[in-house]
Amino acid sequence: MSSMCRACFMASLLCCYCSSVASSISHDKLRELNMDFAVRLYQTLVTMENRTNLVVSPSSVASSLGLLQFGAQGNTFAQMESILGYNVHDDAVQDFMETIFSGLANSSQGTVIRLACALFVQTGTSFSPRFIEYAALWANSSLQLANFSEPGRTTTQINQWVRSNTGGGIQMVVPCNELGPMFTQIALVSTMSFKSIWKTKFSFTDTQTLPFISPDGSTIKVPMMHQTADVNYGQFETPSLKGFTVVELPYIGDTVSMFVVRPSDRNTPLSCIEANLTAKSIALWAGSMKRIKMDIFLPRFKVQSHSDLRNVLPALGAADLFDPWKANFKGISEQSGLYISQAIHKAEIEVAESGTRASGVTAMVLLKRSRMPVFKANRPFFFFLRQASSGSILFIGRVTNPLF
Repeated sequence: MSSMCRACFMASLLCCYCSSVASSISHDKLRELNMDFAVRLYQTLVTMENRTNLVVSPSSVASSLGLLQFGAQGNTFAQMESILGYNVHDDAVQDFMETIFSGLANSSQGTVIRLACALFVQTGTSFSPRFIEYAALWANSSLQLANFSEPGRTTTQINQWVRSNTGGGIQMVVPCNELGPMFTQIALVSTMSFKSIWKTKFSFTDTQTLPFISPDGSTIKVPMMHQTADVNYGQFETPSLKGFTVVELPYIGDTVSMFVVRPSDRNTPLSCIEANLTAKSIALWAGSMKRIKMDIFLPRFKVQSHSDLRNVLPALGAADLFDPWKANFKGISEQSGLYISQAIHKAEIEVAESGTRASGVTAMVLLKRSRMPVFKANRPFFFFLRQASSGSILFIGRVTNPLF
């Protein structure tokens, strides 16, 4: 090889090396990965737990896993990177997550979002100073010492933390394993609560008791809210040509919106639409819906879910976290035998006329409607709350019975 060829070859290698070092995952790709995780988490919960009503906060779960990823090594780290789709040590990832956290921390204009996660770690564990630094900077995260040999006291401690971080009286059951001194337990707890005001409020005086068709075809009477508003609306089809409609209902400030998705045909089960949900389809809906003035009917509902992630995360590909023999959290502590004994997630959402936790006597009236398009959520539907700035899915859930 001539000297000139060698120089060109080395320059080419150097160029490739520099471009690989300089390249970093884009925010657009991170938005897609975040949405993909949200969809897979939701679909797994729906399949595994077979609930009627469900709500989960993918943002909260992803935040908790991100904190754990800082302390994971080896195959445990690889599994977490696989299910999240990114490496939290990447500066671009940290910048993107900071964008999400900053948006959530902004409770202006009537919107309050509480996201928090905590690692309850066995008393006596010596933490890595670097991991303590990560925990201090990562969203609303904290490290808590607990004594897992005293399950009653640990449960009380976790419940107190949950109440203080959700502003409510949510209770959790935390079974604590006693595996002896060679294993050090960690309980991962994440919470997310949301309160906001609709950009266009539903009127209390317009709420009526109307029929809602249950999955089995029976009819129940539910408080059905109503508003007439300019909204983003779209009609779509699954690959198997099952039609469905999507409406976007913004909250005040336009920082968060609720998307409500309902099969067009009453004979199409909700599961047909859910099974075809993808990150790309959510982006497609958000980008292609049209602005239109509509009559919107939405049942008043409240959903609260307690999810045991010990079943869900292994199904997504992260089984080592919960195995005392395989888990590798040397980045949290050099102690051997450190593993996740509990992974609990709690989410709640209440949808009412004002958008906040409102209560009051509802006047039942029959409304005469003009001949404008109607979106009526009078049969099972699923919904998700999406942060406008990052595209992050704050909540995703389903309602098959608004009275439960």
